[in-house]
Amino acid sequence: MMTLRSRVSTWVSRHRRLAALAASLAGVILALAAALALYVHALGPLDLSVAEGRSSVVLDRNGRLLRPYLTDAGRWRLPVAPEDVDPRFLDLLIGLEDRRFFQHQGIDPLALGRAAIQMARQGRVVSGGSTLTMQVARLLEPRGARTLSAKLRQMVRAVQLERRFSKAEILTLYLRLAPYGGNLEGVRAASLSYFGREPKRLSIAEAALLVALPQAPEARRPDRAPQAALKARDRVLERAAERDLIPASDAAIARHEPVPAARRPVPMLAAHAADAAVAARPLERVHRLAIDATWQASLERLAADRVARLGPNLSSAIVVLDNATGEVRAHVGSAGYLAAERAGAVDAAQALRSPGSALKPFIYALAFESGLAHPETVVDDRPSRYGLYAPENFDLTYQGMVTARRALQLSLNVPAVDILAELGPANLLARVRGAGVDLVVPRDAPPGLAIALGGLGTRLTDLARLYAGLARGGDVPELVWRVGEPAPQHHARLVEPVAAWYVADILRGAPPPANAAGGRIAFKTGTSYGFRDAWAIGFDRNVTVAVWVGRPDGAAVPGLVGRLAAAPILFDAFSRLGIEIEPVPAPAGVLVATTAKLPPPLRQLRKDVPASGSAVRPLRIAFPLDGARLAMRVDPGDDEPAELALKVAGGRAPYSWFVNGVPVALAKLRRETSWLASPGMARISVVDAGGGADSVSVRIDDLP
Repeated sequence: MMTLRSRVSTWVSRHRRLAALAASLAGVILALAAALALYVHALGPLDLSVAEGRSSVVLDRNGRLLRPYLTDAGRWRLPVAPEDVDPRFLDLLIGLEDRRFFQHQGIDPLALGRAAIQMARQGRVVSGGSTLTMQVARLLEPRGARTLSAKLRQMVRAVQLERRFSKAEILTLYLRLAPYGGNLEGVRAASLSYFGREPKRLSIAEAALLVALPQAPEARRPDRAPQAALKARDRVLERAAERDLIPASDAAIARHEPVPAARRPVPMLAAHAADAAVAARPLERVHRLAIDATWQASLERLAADRVARLGPNLSSAIVVLDNATGEVRAHVGSAGYLAAERAGAVDAAQALRSPGSALKPFIYALAFESGLAHPETVVDDRPSRYGLYAPENFDLTYQGMVTARRALQLSLNVPAVDILAELGPANLLARVRGAGVDLVVPRDAPPGLAIALGGLGTRLTDLARLYAGLARGGDVPELVWRVGEPAPQHHARLVEPVAAWYVADILRGAPPPANAAGGRIAFKTGTSYGFRDAWAIGFDRNVTVAVWVGRPDGAAVPGLVGRLAAAPILFDAFSRLGIEIEPVPAPAGVLVATTAKLPPPLRQLRKDVPASGSAVRPLRIAFPLDGARLAMRVDPGDDEPAELALKVAGGRAPYSWFVNGVPVALAKLRRETSWLASPGMARISVVDAGGGADSVSVRIDDLP
């Protein structure tokens, strides 16, 4: 029996051995910690440059993908977040790859232990034990060999990632960087390429395939190894059912779904607008345009289908504007961006082309504003000559005496040239250019009357702006391409609201193409000289649609006429927008009258020129002077509101006065009258008995 002393001695001896062992273990741990610290230091900081490289993407107004672009390394790597992916895919991914993802700090000891035991039992790697965070670390710092050193490096980087990023951010990195074969990186690029849609909604079979591919992306590529892809997908479905991640019945049904045998092309909507957006801001990665992807896709199909019926080598362009904001809601630059035989890469909506008769409405608008004519004014459609220039109608026939309304609806050439001769071609160019729209005339040549019939160059986008201006009461909008762009503070005014509405009302009554309903949209067609360009532009209160058809190289196409080629596309485009058509509302001051009820000077467009030696002097406004700025008391609350004197010199009585296109004094025999002034800009016009006209612009300031 041991004595107390021997017992104490034994206990002390054992305690000392344990203490020595503990000290040895502590030393080992400290040495390992020091070695690990030196190893971590030697690794250097975590390099995230790989994650920063991603594809530029162009989105529509609602965030829908229009067109992505390859990275500088030639890869598809699209921005994506967990909320952009089907929850079932995330459940399968985490449940099968890293079930304790939200609990561990980058390393899962249980998973590593299980992997080690499996390898010891079976003599091969059964499961790697890598967490999703470790996989992200491997993707950020790719290493070819699967060694213990590489695994240790991944573990260190995984801990660093967990300390720096949230779980959601780490999951986002995986969704963006995971390889899916070829140049596909990230679940979004894979879903678009293999299934043709965003990963927001996936079938169980599709989700299982996307879980399986990153483990061996090249060996399991569906487009090159469909059987390997099928086998890997089915294995994922089997494991998911075993772990109760999905019902066994769903897994059985999913196994019957085929895997995709080929990659699909990435989206390429609004390709021309997307190219322009990226070129304008090359450093941005996400570009959000005002385009509506649904409208864009529908109109691209429409352009391609219609042009295919019209003939070879033809193309088409369609532009849709929101009249209220000037936003470009659709931009079809060609009838197929990749159609080389139609020069699809050329953006025809931005190309200079001859507008044909598409500018005629603005000639009439200026005539209505200046008091030279009214929609019911009678014009003479018969052979006319201006020096060597003798305009003819398109069908080489003449209508005789018709109203201005009918002349514009039938797009008669001679009356339009006659009216432009009274207005002056330079006046038309100045007003249109003053509204911010570029019209290109031949070099070293003064503008002539031929511009009434398309003797100049313009762009489809600019024509769309001009017609949108008619819907906006003469106020021409600036084009807004991107969501969130600040709205222009000042809009350019082309004509006054009354004149703009007269034209809109006339064009709403234009005869529609075959099999189309009339009286709904206001529209005008145009055909350029030599049948090179066919145009149709239409609008209602809310939307303007402009259509061009022709050859991108400018070659003539016999029989290419706006009414036959472009107008049917225009009406189909409106029907595809799915909107309720609303006419442009009439502004105050509209004069609704028959020809017989009009003031005498407005009943017929006169082109009488006083004979040589006549005592009648040319008509001109003597007061106010053009460009004058007048300060007056124009407070509407005054008991005696101010009146502005209007004086005319020359011409023949009676005189009719108009302010901003609205009659203020009709058939006055005296050379002086007055107008109850209001503050702001005013365009004052006078017309005499002979049809002569003159106009001035003044500014009225209210005195304090």
